[in-house]
Parts: sequence; C-alpha cells; structure tokens
Amino acid sequence: MITGASSGIGRAFAVALASAGTDVVLVARRRDRLEGLAAELRSAHGVDVEVLVADLTDNDQMAEVESRLGDGHKPVDLLVNNAGFATSGHFAALPVDEEVAEIALNVVAPVRLTRAVLPGMIERRHGGIVNVSSIASLQPLPHWATYAATKAYLTSFSEAVHEEVRGDGVVVLALLPGFTHTEFHGRAGVPPVGIPGPFWMDSEEVVGAALKALDRRRASHVPGLLNRAVATVSRLTPRALSRRIVARAGPPVDGGGS
Repeated sequence: MITGASSGIGRAFAVALASAGTDVVLVARRRDRLEGLAAELRSAHGVDVEVLVADLTDNDQMAEVESRLGDGHKPVDLLVNNAGFATSGHFAALPVDEEVAEIALNVVAPVRLTRAVLPGMIERRHGGIVNVSSIASLQPLPHWATYAATKAYLTSFSEAVHEEVRGDGVVVLALLPGFTHTEFHGRAGVPPVGIPGPFWMDSEEVVGAALKALDRRRASHVPGLLNRAVATVSRLTPRALSRRIVARAGPPVDGGGS
C-alpha cells in the first residue's frame, strides 16, 4: 500500500513495485489520477491494483484505510507512508487550520496506519514499512517550522519502532530525501529555483535507494551522496547556529525538504 500515490515519490514507488510484479493498493485524494495510474500499471505489468480514494486528514476516510490494512484475508506486506505536504512562511502569519492539517497528514496518519498494519506483520513475521520523512527532519527550520517538526517526529518515531520490531521479521525505514523533482514545492507555495542541479534527485532515484535500504534492513536512509554530506553537516552543526543561519536567510524563496 502506498499513500500519496498519485504523484511524485508515491507514484514512483507504485511503478517500481508493479514493475517487479507486486500487486499494489494506491491511496490518494485524486480519483482521476489514481484510476489513470491503476490502468497504466495493470496494462504494463499485469498486476492487481486496488484504488482507495481517501483524504487521510478525515477520520472516517482514515478508518477505511486502517480497515483495509487490518484485513487478514488480503495482507499488506509493505506500507509506504508517503502522503504529506508542507507550509512555509512566518508561523505567526500562517492559517492555523492549515498547520493542524499538516500535522494530521504528516504525523497522525503515518502513526495510525503503522499501528494498523504492524500486528499482522508481526504475526506473519514478515513485512516492511517505509515512512517518507525528509532531510529537513535533522534540524529546526525557521520559515518551515511545522513541516520540519513533523518530519523530525516521523524520523524519530520510525527509528524507535524499527528497534522494537527488529526481532519480529519486520523492517521500519525512515526515508530522508532532499530536494526531489515532485509537486512538493508547488503545494508549499515556493518556486523551486536557486538550488544547484547536483542537489536534485528524481523520484525514481529516491525510490530505488529506498528499496535497497529496505532490503538491507536499515532504520533510516538519506538517498544521494550530496544529501548524505548535507545530513552529516546538519548533525554536526550546533542547533543554535544552524537555526540562526536559516532564520537570517529570510522567508523561503527556493524550497525546503521533500
């Protein structure tokens, strides 16, 4: 099952898994995109594709997805929690409802879906969960305050649960991509300009790296050599210094995490 499957990294996961002969369950809000992708995957790869149209910030629609994950007759062996979005700007000026919705989608949804699928995986002693976090989770980011905080939660949560289930045949991976060619920046209202080309990755590259890390039973992974270098600097730089540097740079004009 892949959430946020209609575009970007989620779509790339769906294509990669289907091309390997894996049946998939696609979850997103946009039915037209999901149906189009489902038809494409069925035709190209002959796999079974389920479509679940759901807004994961809505409790009733969330419950339907949780119920599907708990269906022992059609077990889900891999869950990719990819759905999410970002807001950017001065926190005091941002609409609070949008910030709360961001927390619901980036934090509450993956927690609930992970909880829904884990018991079955543990019972079968087999399964994997990929929680798509961000390199932005490694430090506070003024002007991206809520987004970076949600991803920090997701990274910490994923690594902790990974350790809890490592003896049960289940792998939980926190995936921390950097700048990735997706619709992310458009949704955040920030044009993706000013970032040198070598820092960008395609969704397919990110997914390929994620699946390799999953096979290696990693707790977390930052795809891309440059991203890993940035991650190392982020971890070593004092948090007070890094947040002041970002804050002094002013409101974002060129994008954030992915």
